Amino acid sequence: MELIEAMKTVGTCRSFCDEPVPDAVLWKAVDAARFGPQGGNRQPVRLIIVTDVERKLRLGELYLQEWESYTGYSQGSPERGGHLGEVDAFASAFGHHPAIVVVCAHLESLLATDAQLDRLSIVGGASVYPIVQNFMLALRDQGVASALTTLLCAREAEVQELLAIPEDYATACHVAIGYPAKPFPRHLSRRPVEELACLQSFDGPPLQSG
Repeated sequence: MELIEAMKTVGTCRSFCDEPVPDAVLWKAVDAARFGPQGGNRQPVRLIIVTDVERKLRLGELYLQEWESYTGYSQGSPERGGHLGEVDAFASAFGHHPAIVVVCAHLESLLATDAQLDRLSIVGGASVYPIVQNFMLALRDQGVASALTTLLCAREAEVQELLAIPEDYATACHVAIGYPAKPFPRHLSRRPVEELACLQSFDGPPLQSG
């Protein structure tokens, strides 16, 4: 498929079919992902593709605990499935998705040039998340859907133990993947370009198409 079409329709899928994703499809996606831009070609990212039922169920338990802590909704709460609907269903089914990809980053290979600023550091992810986006786009090209989440990163120590992740690697995100239960979106709701990009300064004129 065309790259721009993939970029505009990759979206976030929260409902998957039970059909497993073949290793050959995953290999092709990782092969494309590894060319994502990264600082100094340090190649800090490792992907753990979890399809083992017991490991997935444990990841699902941890994810649901974090979800319930985040929302304040316990199991059986009348608020469950309300305005959160599809997102809540995704959280409840997290351990049952066809595959969960745990994205790890080698900490010593990341350079956070904003670490000394008096705010949350975000720069270190520049060598990680472009690779993740490449991975998701390469899956989309093959008809496989995905959903990126960082919620489970709060349980990093337990995930490290479960998957034998070395201490010098951090969990950067988790990506649930599978064949979509519904068709891919044809149009995603996003801010128009004019609200997203401006010229010369933050309060400068909006970027126009021509």
